Amino acid sequence: MKKTFQTILLIISLPFLAFAESGSAPTASGSISGKIVDEKQQPLFNVNVGFIGTSLGSATNDEGVFVIDGVPAGLFVLGASMVGYEDIRKEVLIRPGNLNRVQLVMPERIYSMPQVSVIAQKKGIFESVPGSLTYIDQQQIEQLNPLSGNEIIRRSPGVHVVDEEGLGLRVNIGIRGLDPDRSRSVLVMEDGIPVALNPYGEPEMYYTPAMDRMAGVEILKGSGSILHGPQTIGGVVNYITPDPPLSSKGSLSMRGAQGGFFSGLFSYGNTHEKTGFNVSFLRKQADSIGTNNFSVNDLNAKLRFQTGNQSNLAVKLGIYDEISNATYVGITQTMYNAGGMFDFSRIAPDDRLSIRRYSLGLIHNYFFSNNTRLSTTAYAYTTTRNWQRQDFVYNTFDSQGNLNPKPSNYTGVTWGDESLPQGAIYMRNSTGNRNRQFEVAGIESRLQSEWALGKTTNHLTAGGRFLFERAYEQRINGTTASASSGNLQEDEIRTGLGYSAFVHNQTQLGQRLSFTVGTRLEYYDYERDIHRGRFVINGQTLIRDTMLIASSHVASVIPGAGINYLLGSASTLFAGIHRGFAPPRVKDAISNEGFVYELDAEKSWNYELGIRQKTAWGIDWELTGFYMDFSNQIIPISQSSGGTGAGLVNGGRTVHRGLEFAMLAELSQWWNSQNYSIKWDAGLTWVEAYFNDDRLVSSGGSQVNIKGNRTPYAPEWIVNTSLVFEHNNGLMLRITANQVGEQFTDVLNTTTPSNEGRIGLIQGYRVFDAGVCYRLQKWDTTFSLAAKNMTNERYIVTRRPQGIRLGMPRIVTVGIKVDF
Repeated sequence: MKKTFQTILLIISLPFLAFAESGSAPTASGSISGKIVDEKQQPLFNVNVGFIGTSLGSATNDEGVFVIDGVPAGLFVLGASMVGYEDIRKEVLIRPGNLNRVQLVMPERIYSMPQVSVIAQKKGIFESVPGSLTYIDQQQIEQLNPLSGNEIIRRSPGVHVVDEEGLGLRVNIGIRGLDPDRSRSVLVMEDGIPVALNPYGEPEMYYTPAMDRMAGVEILKGSGSILHGPQTIGGVVNYITPDPPLSSKGSLSMRGAQGGFFSGLFSYGNTHEKTGFNVSFLRKQADSIGTNNFSVNDLNAKLRFQTGNQSNLAVKLGIYDEISNATYVGITQTMYNAGGMFDFSRIAPDDRLSIRRYSLGLIHNYFFSNNTRLSTTAYAYTTTRNWQRQDFVYNTFDSQGNLNPKPSNYTGVTWGDESLPQGAIYMRNSTGNRNRQFEVAGIESRLQSEWALGKTTNHLTAGGRFLFERAYEQRINGTTASASSGNLQEDEIRTGLGYSAFVHNQTQLGQRLSFTVGTRLEYYDYERDIHRGRFVINGQTLIRDTMLIASSHVASVIPGAGINYLLGSASTLFAGIHRGFAPPRVKDAISNEGFVYELDAEKSWNYELGIRQKTAWGIDWELTGFYMDFSNQIIPISQSSGGTGAGLVNGGRTVHRGLEFAMLAELSQWWNSQNYSIKWDAGLTWVEAYFNDDRLVSSGGSQVNIKGNRTPYAPEWIVNTSLVFEHNNGLMLRITANQVGEQFTDVLNTTTPSNEGRIGLIQGYRVFDAGVCYRLQKWDTTFSLAAKNMTNERYIVTRRPQGIRLGMPRIVTVGIKVDF
């Protein structure tokens, strides 16, 4: 801890020392100001603008305006770039003492990661998309100074994020009341490429892209999600990485906090003639934050090649390595009731999760004309997820009320209260090592064309995708509390082939009305090959070698449609309907004995109706109503979701309905401030998610009908709001508040906590964060100070997988970022 802060203080002092020794004579210089618009004269914000071959640059504001001061006199080449648009260059003559003015027009283009990378980046897109969406840009990410990417994702209305370990190493996203466990009901992508372990057969998010290196995040919940797959239940979350800059550009940022927390990110990029690159390296680590100790190394590179006048190629490489003390076991109810004494106890200190991921993406674009282009994406990645977890059991009593003996391989360590059934945890001198490796390879082509028919203009997207995925899984039982090797108990291979074809057309009828219609076909063929497993024979559990092979398939037609109507120059009415679809996991659809279950795909009909408006008073707002009708919702019972076994079950009919409200107010616009801005934003979600059909569940020896009960982990209310003050001198202050309503943790809606802590009502909670940063423009250096959970609120975030987990305590971080 002491060394970490000494390092930070030394780094902070370097710019001052360097500046003190500099004394070169000033040179004659000028300035340049300009505006950048698209072909429809809409201003473009967050465009990178700079002089080729120099470090002088800027970015456009919300009105598309940029200013670059201190430019030496002479002839320069001004360049501009942004995801989704053609790079442009213009020769500019800078005269001493003059303010030069230019206007640049950027033609639209999709050269890199074309799937969803432009749904929300350009000005005016919110007026034309028939559905609810959120775009969070790099400026907002830097202002929030997030310790965890979860802080960014929850900025979108309708999104519930569970902090499993508080640092965002594994994201758990639930959209509109859907279960957030491992983000199974959400399609998560990075630059348009899926990142789940196996997108069809095992869509769990054990690897999560690091928010530290992102240029933006998009969240799409409307009918447009049918263009992406295979998941279309909850929505699409797309992480966007920075593109190669037009000229030399780099940065070094570092942050530290208590508990030995350190985060350092180095990035650098440049463009030489027709080749550009951007490379970044992230190092994160902590000794003790909450219950966490971990280390992460994350190396990424992005290259761009102009392969001809009508084509280009992008290449993306990634290496991720993580070791953490992630565990499934949490504290018991009596430990929680102790008032904080055991909140962050390391119950299983030898538990270790190792994740290593290698990824490669190739994106080629060919432009037949200004209106037609073919985009092809090929990708492959492999993820190794080895998890060493110490065994344990809860205490039990016999029929006479006597405490049963401790396990034969008891280590002597007990947690909790032995006087209550299931109230104590007995740690065992053995481990279960759950080692898995996942392979994914896919290719997708999309033809996009703008065409006219009579007085209508149309934008057509059509294409197809092929995806291969394979999972290798072993369970190895160790004979000590820290053993990573031992006896092979389970060994199997799961293989899947996914085929998809889609077509989507948006038609513009006049200036006000547009509608979209599309469909996607999904076919998934899967197989489970069991080499070794546990079988119950004559009442005994035996380990047997075998060659059990079983296969099945699932197919579905996924239609969708939407409409957009401009009520006026600043108001838009939108509506949409689409089919929600998610294939069953392979290991759930085929049993350990090779029996093919009748486990249906998860299906729903999703409806949206909303209005968005930009007012003359500097207030932008959006109100969306939604209704999701599931013919069959899949309910998790896996260990990660708090169940006693592995797998999912058909949950039957459920309904999710609610409202989302988002608002951004430019308060300083009310008094025409020139020196500072004050912005207030708020997001509010109200959700009713409940079982809509008769379903009997065993409870206390009887059958209980859960019709009308709320679904687990679906808070009725979620509120997120922030207030930001920015001054022209470089000072920024921000306060953020997040409130989450109460949640049930089981289908019976049990309110009384169970002794082991896995079941019971989770009370609502609110968390306040604050941050301050100051940018020294002269040195391109930014200093930051942030406090997470300022009031040190004590609250439960989840009761699963196996016990209570609390939200992170107050954490104060200090950081520095140097741009060069």
